[in-house]
Amino acid sequence: MAGLLAAAGHEIVFDPSFADVLVVNTCGFIEAAKRESIDTIFDFVPYKSQGKHLVLTGCLTQRYPDELAAELPEADAILGVDGYAALPEIISGLTRGGAGGDGLPGADKGDLDGAEGAGPPYLRKAKGDGSSALRKALTPRYSSYLKLAEGCSNNCAYCIIPYIRGPYRSVPEEQVLREAGMLASEGCRELILIAQDVSFYGKDLYGGYALPGLLRRLCASGAAKGIEWIRLLYCYEERITDELIEVMASEPRILNYIDMPLQHVSDRLLKAMRRSSSGESIRRTIARLRAAMPDIAIRTTFITGLPGETEQDFEELYDFAEEVRFDRLGVFTYSPEEGTDAALMPGQVSFEAADARRDALMRLQQKISLDKNRGLVGTVQDVIVDGRDEGGAFTGRTRGDAPDIDNAVIFSAPGADDGIIGTIAGVRITDAMDYDLVGELA
Repeated sequence: MAGLLAAAGHEIVFDPSFADVLVVNTCGFIEAAKRESIDTIFDFVPYKSQGKHLVLTGCLTQRYPDELAAELPEADAILGVDGYAALPEIISGLTRGGAGGDGLPGADKGDLDGAEGAGPPYLRKAKGDGSSALRKALTPRYSSYLKLAEGCSNNCAYCIIPYIRGPYRSVPEEQVLREAGMLASEGCRELILIAQDVSFYGKDLYGGYALPGLLRRLCASGAAKGIEWIRLLYCYEERITDELIEVMASEPRILNYIDMPLQHVSDRLLKAMRRSSSGESIRRTIARLRAAMPDIAIRTTFITGLPGETEQDFEELYDFAEEVRFDRLGVFTYSPEEGTDAALMPGQVSFEAADARRDALMRLQQKISLDKNRGLVGTVQDVIVDGRDEGGAFTGRTRGDAPDIDNAVIFSAPGADDGIIGTIAGVRITDAMDYDLVGELA
């Protein structure tokens, strides 16, 4: 969206008081995300009194366009997840005084729902492959995300994403390589490859799982040589092949880090969730990863309170977390989402029980994390420097930490200035906290 808007001559600002149009990109994945999206929208509604326009887009708008149009008359336009191609025209129409509906440029009745009558124009549904070669980075230049695909075809019983974003559509390899080269030319040092399931990459285009080949081409690309770290987010266990492990272990720029959303370990629940993994296959894959890369940081997520989860199932999950000792772990309480099969399953678990199980797992992980962090005291870690905290100390992340979701390193660097932000520096670890590390520039 930002790339398209910049190409059309619009300027992106980060202070709403300086904006003419406010664009809220929403999430509709689980109940907590929906609440956060709604709260954010209402945070911006008061700016309407200052003559600013409000545009809503993303997963929540894709999922509930009519409801949002009825409940939020303040919105000037509502777009679905792939409707962003029309955004420059919509914004131009709004800033020129367009009143919506047929008054906005580029309106195509074949593409619109809800354009008639009251309410916001351009209730545009998802179309196309969801990819665009245009980019304007909204993250720091040194650390960039590159989406390998849109949508998902896993159809897990609890997940609404395939209904919102459609089936898996890979971005062609050549476009991925071009975009990586563009990001490298702009100063990207850490490239984070993302999709709902990066390990599924290429199956729809090339007839097989093409992530290992893409990684090899990316590492061999002269255009992307400035990228020092390549990080993988969201690999499904059943598609972590020997070939993928070999590429990760042999290519020095691919970080020994993997986010593998497992959700559970109970065979009965995994089957009910329509996951292809089993407790045995999960343990086997973790062993293969650690044998090939002894220093690998494995991140995963669990869901507590899945329909039918018994105390025995939870104890199995707890014992598994204690046994495996994940480097990073996030736990969510199950959210029954309308339209999913799991929402209609028998044996719904109370929120109180699910929340208590989540808390127990997080207390366990807190101890594991502290123990692992203490083991790093005295070592020198490569740290990508993200900025400073309120006290003036520098902050950054190790190879085992993705932005926003993982741990941080807080360190002193006497004599250094902000010029080290965005670089990869050696930091000697001097102390450990539950999740974060303390150190000094080596």
